[in-house]
Amino acid sequence: MSNKTNYNDKFAKISKNTAFDRLPVAKQEFMKELAFRFKMSQQELRQVVEIERDLAMWGEPGVQTFYQSNATQFSGAANEQKKLFLDKINQHMDALRHAEKVYSIAGSNRPKKREKSQIVQEKSEKKIYGKCPVASPKTVCCNLRTIDAVENCIFGCSYCTIQTFYTDRIIFDEELREKLQNIPIEPNRKYHFGTGQSSDSLAWGNRFDNLKILCDWAEQNPNILLEFKTKSDNVQFFIENEIPPNILCTWSLNPQIIIDNEEHFTASLENRINAARRVADKGIKVGFHFHPMIYYAGWEEAYPEIAQEITERFAPEEVLFISFGSVTFIKPVIKKIRNLGLPGKILQMPLIPDPHGKYTYSDDLKVKMFSRHYEAFAQWQEKVFFYLCMEKAEIWQRTFGRYYPTNELFEETMLTACFGKIQRYQSA
Repeated sequence: MSNKTNYNDKFAKISKNTAFDRLPVAKQEFMKELAFRFKMSQQELRQVVEIERDLAMWGEPGVQTFYQSNATQFSGAANEQKKLFLDKINQHMDALRHAEKVYSIAGSNRPKKREKSQIVQEKSEKKIYGKCPVASPKTVCCNLRTIDAVENCIFGCSYCTIQTFYTDRIIFDEELREKLQNIPIEPNRKYHFGTGQSSDSLAWGNRFDNLKILCDWAEQNPNILLEFKTKSDNVQFFIENEIPPNILCTWSLNPQIIIDNEEHFTASLENRINAARRVADKGIKVGFHFHPMIYYAGWEEAYPEIAQEITERFAPEEVLFISFGSVTFIKPVIKKIRNLGLPGKILQMPLIPDPHGKYTYSDDLKVKMFSRHYEAFAQWQEKVFFYLCMEKAEIWQRTFGRYYPTNELFEETMLTACFGKIQRYQSA
């Protein structure tokens, strides 16, 4: 039996454990030719297939173009050629990942939007209450409590972890009111609850009385700060109803070019800020999350421009807090992005392991971005609570010149600041 026949069997086996079948036919043919030429192992084939997927998503010339442009450099025995090729293409990818990515003003192709028929209300045995999934002594964490009132999201943000947790169905908990009553609340302790972990908090409006039930629960527990975090502009419920003072609406913000390319189906930056202004005009406290901040050509001007608009359109008394955070991936999200293969540059970044085994930017790049943005809020630094989400104490120190030695102290300080501002301007 020839070596070619032996490798043919091997290739048929190892290619099944890669995204080879997801490549266009022409790219499959070249990839197979390359694999046979170099007798690639499964790991090597997977790596080159992933590179092909990434280059296609980023709008860059593919592996075949790269190989043909550098073919004269791949000389010597087959193993030597393979090593040279893999070293060279990994250097090429590393250079692309560390460069400021350039986004199209027109935006990228959107994923398919979920059908409304898949939105249901069901009873389940699932617990809706939990704690922030990344809370740990390894990072400075606010000890946020979470409420999963809805499972799954109608939006199509490329970086979102929600896409890996649930099926395509969007499920409202039919027993939300009863389950909220079962959450243990100590009357003399303050809490921060958020509803934006398993879905966007406001995208659905008051469907199935979701918002009314949550606001009723907050009114019954005035020691709770209940946060509705969103990328939508759907605030009609808050405009039309009396809202307890311990309700907070927050918006995740990014430059419009990021929204167009990576945050599909969400409200525009202008509409998000306008919605926040409408809510604040009603006397409801607001907040802003610049999370994830994304490194791209133009970020140094774009993020401070948003900061300027926020400080011009809002009074610091209306804003409880502002947070910064970076792009962070778990492995299943990276795999899903590559499997979908939609045009987008979100993975065009160095994937550095963080304290939780996730992948993110380098510490130096984070500090550079966070510090630049924090400086843009100079006039608010003593008037609004600023914090970093899911970051190490060292990054806090380098960004703010301070950090909280324990998560408990962070939580206490944050809640004291928030409730203090609510009470001051309630009685004013």
